[in-house]
Amino acid sequence: MGQRYERLTTPLVRVDGQLREASWDEALAAAVRGFERSEPSARGMFSCSKGTNEMNYAAQKFARTVLATNNVDSCNRT
Repeated sequence: MGQRYERLTTPLVRVDGQLREASWDEALAAAVRGFERSEPSARGMFSCSKGTNEMNYAAQKFARTVLATNNVDSCNRT
């Protein structure tokens, strides 16, 4: 068979171009900083057409209120 990959058990953060292990708090703080630095127009969310209307509503509500973006799409039209 093909290559076998081991599952990550700790989060990784990139520092000076290199990945290193980090605590969950540090990794989540890095993710927050990344979102804070990006423009809302650069963010987006894609939801699943197999989800319920309620799940897709929650996804678009999250994108609009938390991510501050109107870039929400799904594959419902296919």
